[in-house]
Amino acid sequence: MDLVRHLECFVVVAEESHFGRAAARLGMAQPPLSQRIQRLERELGVRLFERSSRRVAITKAGTLLLDEARELLSRSEALMATARRIRDGESGLLRAALPPDIAGETVAAILAEFRDRLPGVELELRELSTAQQLVQFSVRELDVGLVQHPCDISGLELGPVLRREVGVLLPRGAPAAELDEVSLAALSGYDLILFPRTNAPALHDDILITCAGNGFTPATVRHGEGATFIRGLLLSVHAVAFGPRDTHLALAADQDPDLAWRPLTDAPLDWRHSVARPTGRGDTAVSVFTEAATHALRNAAPVTAAVPRPLHLRPTAEYWL
Repeated sequence: MDLVRHLECFVVVAEESHFGRAAARLGMAQPPLSQRIQRLERELGVRLFERSSRRVAITKAGTLLLDEARELLSRSEALMATARRIRDGESGLLRAALPPDIAGETVAAILAEFRDRLPGVELELRELSTAQQLVQFSVRELDVGLVQHPCDISGLELGPVLRREVGVLLPRGAPAAELDEVSLAALSGYDLILFPRTNAPALHDDILITCAGNGFTPATVRHGEGATFIRGLLLSVHAVAFGPRDTHLALAADQDPDLAWRPLTDAPLDWRHSVARPTGRGDTAVSVFTEAATHALRNAAPVTAAVPRPLHLRPTAEYWL
């Protein structure tokens, strides 16, 4: 027996005190309605209505059960609504990831917008490189993430490509720091500090190829991730580093007497990101995270006019930050 449906019939008959009107309200014929009430009475072991040819009256037992029936129906509706929100990604847990170079203000903006729009969803935000995200996607431990291109995007669906202009961080006393823009060729003789290749192998190699093609072959490639560690290398080993204007170290360089950030001439480098999700995972929570990340990155980065470069598997929708 469908208890919820039978209770709904009971409540409507009690409110209408008439089987014909109750049947019309429920969108069913009167005989099946009478049969449901009779079956519910058998299941409960009590008589719910006194019937005559002219009227239907609820019994004392029916009156005592009516409030509980209404409460059960209300709880059933709440349960179904919660199930729909979970199904549509409006409730539950979203496991999301951002790469380490995203500035704290951008992270905060993403969290704030997501929380405002979906307060019922717990956002578990992780700091993961692109390579780490791809591994977690493959074992279904990640629902959505911001990946850097180029990378292997098989099995993933992508949001729009977000382009962040990359400049160079260098000691403020370096000759190139006196320029408004720095060409890659002007960095000849410097070591280069890059993220570890394991974080994003294709991007790592793409950067070195672009540098070589524009007259800069680093004497040594050094690897670092933390802002403090990179700053130490910049100040002690005759090295430079690349990064968008909105990264931690680039923002700090404005107030740092020892470091400077300068745009690169003709913008030969850019960081390209997309929000990625497993194919078929397009629920509300993923969509809201995608929009929040897009808004936060667009607000954090200046518009650039760099020449587009192809992605590993290029999405159809791209625009510049």
